[in-house]
Amino acid sequence: MLINEDIKIDYSDVLIRPKRSTMNSRGEVYLGRTHKFLWSKKKWTGIPIMSANMDTVGTPGMHKILSKNNMITCPAKHYLKKDVSKFKGGLENICWFGGIDDIKHLSKIKKGFIGLDVANGYTIRFVDAVKKLRDKCPEATIAAGNVVTADMTQELILAGADIVKVGIGPGSVCTTRIKTGIGYPQLSAVIECADAAHGLDAHIIADGGCTNSGDIVKAFAGGADFVMIGGILAGHDECDGEVENGVMKFYGMASESAMDRHGNHNNYRGAEGKTVEVPYRGKVDDTIKDILSGIRSACTYVGANRLKTLSKCTTFVRVHNTHNTIYED
Repeated sequence: MLINEDIKIDYSDVLIRPKRSTMNSRGEVYLGRTHKFLWSKKKWTGIPIMSANMDTVGTPGMHKILSKNNMITCPAKHYLKKDVSKFKGGLENICWFGGIDDIKHLSKIKKGFIGLDVANGYTIRFVDAVKKLRDKCPEATIAAGNVVTADMTQELILAGADIVKVGIGPGSVCTTRIKTGIGYPQLSAVIECADAAHGLDAHIIADGGCTNSGDIVKAFAGGADFVMIGGILAGHDECDGEVENGVMKFYGMASESAMDRHGNHNNYRGAEGKTVEVPYRGKVDDTIKDILSGIRSACTYVGANRLKTLSKCTTFVRVHNTHNTIYED
């Protein structure tokens, strides 16, 4: 048994200190990023925000709106096996995720990104699956996760991943930390994994824990190349689900609701997610506008006229301790 006494932080543990800026308006901020990927050698340009690959938000309707904003949709896994054709247009802005047993289906995807998504990215079996997918799809841009430490980020990259998905337990409908005691404060995970990935010319996705646009800003400021959101997009017309008494259901992909829907019950696996009710929010356009406005505004506060330079302009200030500490990024 070891105890690591280094300070680790979540999004709620810090704020970003404002700095003098020469900018006149948030309209001057450019939110696009161009990423070139290590193994596929391909380039992608857009706003690097992704919908989570969850039943309720990874839908064709969500893709239709996100692709108009040059954002990425990660379809819910059940679409991969039988309903790929429901996602039309903007195919370069889709990231198809599957499990270890879905490599055959993933290898058939011709446009966009593909990825392997498991709750525990630390197993040898998972690393071998990443290698296998890379061998089958040498020109594909591949994402893989989830992990939360620098060493495993590097191992997945060396196994063939262009992008590593970072986050264990931070999501609003994930109960992994409660059920297992496993996890890592999300902002520290993002900072450490981004540093490891960038040293190899690879990229990361900050997956989970963002409850508002300010958290998305902190993820980008910490070095995330992409930010994946789920709960923020829940409750809209574009989601999968019915409106009842002014609310819609939103559930984790390891919840009883997900296992019931997809028949994933077995005698050794319990639920590590929950089902919640979120207020009905209408069309997702207004929420996206609010998110992007918040990011632009944050950039003006620190003098970053491009999203790319946000992390270089960031000073995090810890707020949940007795003596505030400043961390220069």
